Amino acid sequence: MKLHSSQPSFIQLVLLVFWATFLLGCADQEKFPSRPITLICPWAAGGGTDRVSRMTAVHLETELGVPVNVINATGGRGVTGHSHGLHARPDGYTVLLATVELNTMHWSGLTELTPAHTTPLLSINEDSAALIVRTDAPWQTLGELEAEIRGKPKQLTCSGTATGGIWHLALAGWLLSLGMEADDITFVSETGAGPSLRELISGGLDMVCCSLPEAGTLMKAGQVRALGLMAPERVKDYPDVGTFVEQGHDWSMGAWRGLLIPQNAPAEVTDVLVTAIQRMVTGQTQVTGKTFPESMKIEGFNNAWRPPEEFRRFMDENDAKFGELLSTDAMRSVNADRYHPMAFPGMIMGVAVVLLVGIIIQTRLQATSTASLPPALPRALDGERPDVNLANFVLFVLAIAAFPLLGDIVGFVIFSAVMLLVTFWWLGCRWWTSALIAVMLSPVVYQTFAHILRVPLPRGVLGW
Repeated sequence: MKLHSSQPSFIQLVLLVFWATFLLGCADQEKFPSRPITLICPWAAGGGTDRVSRMTAVHLETELGVPVNVINATGGRGVTGHSHGLHARPDGYTVLLATVELNTMHWSGLTELTPAHTTPLLSINEDSAALIVRTDAPWQTLGELEAEIRGKPKQLTCSGTATGGIWHLALAGWLLSLGMEADDITFVSETGAGPSLRELISGGLDMVCCSLPEAGTLMKAGQVRALGLMAPERVKDYPDVGTFVEQGHDWSMGAWRGLLIPQNAPAEVTDVLVTAIQRMVTGQTQVTGKTFPESMKIEGFNNAWRPPEEFRRFMDENDAKFGELLSTDAMRSVNADRYHPMAFPGMIMGVAVVLLVGIIIQTRLQATSTASLPPALPRALDGERPDVNLANFVLFVLAIAAFPLLGDIVGFVIFSAVMLLVTFWWLGCRWWTSALIAVMLSPVVYQTFAHILRVPLPRGVLGW
């Protein structure tokens, strides 16, 4: 492709300096927080963690004065969301609503992330596991269910979370406490309690293990009921649900949820977030006339909370307990999943490589056939050369892949400016025109989305 040459005029130089100055102005130097915050939920929409995330977001928006956007980053048995939250820049603009799986995933070999990789803010919720069945299920008690499991091992199905998640561990631990195998109930991996409960009422599962609040709406509608609660005592919001202990099963297990940011976060950022969250959990913030504890109570969630240092000790203690549990031979089947979390992304990458190889082969064949044509014809078709099409395809794929890899490092403004410059130049614009368009358009797009539409965009190490 021919590179157009031209010399910048004085007016063009002035415009460039003006927009470069405006670009520098994109780096907002106001006190934290001065732009939208992203709250990462590592589980699917509709589940308990998603509902707690959204209640947390609306109350923090009121307290902090900036939008708090919930993003459901699901997959990888919780690894995707936890990794997204804890691998973000430690600037406080990405907050993770972590779950108890942070104490279990690394013991299963899924990730290296542990509580040590976090800056604890507050834990905000703890709930015990419950065993949920359809209203028309044949079992009225745990004893009846136990008898059927012993008579037909591995015939019944259950879900509630991903394989190896807390609700799976709760179910498997109960089976082991009865002297049975951890997989005597076949566990079906799901992205959360919401999808699991939908599968239950449609007849695709025999039971779901999750918290009572997650199943609360369906329980009130009469579509499902709880066989028992894995807790030492009944929950006052569900007084009719008996515990496993009451039914002669000495077993209890539950989950926690808490707000974290990556380690090495600045103290001033941590202090602002902790203060806001403490005001939220103690009922000092109201949304539509309701405090956070009142909203949690309406939804049936426990509002137990722990301050940062106590939260840190709590996570460390749980980590040691789950490590001991998951390291036993009896629980190794719980750790094993049919597919590795990266199996399907790997398959997609494999398909992409096959397609690329196919395009290259087709290009070479087309080039060979074109070479046999009269000399004037290839020149007439110069705009449709196979090698140009291949290069365009490769550049397009590289641009898509580069944004998630480099966006958080270099920032949206710089990344988009470079991509616009390359794109316009590649399409035949003069290099100076391409640079001017890129420098002018990138900060305008950033200001429109980040400040007017209040959409969180990556800012990079320079703040824009």
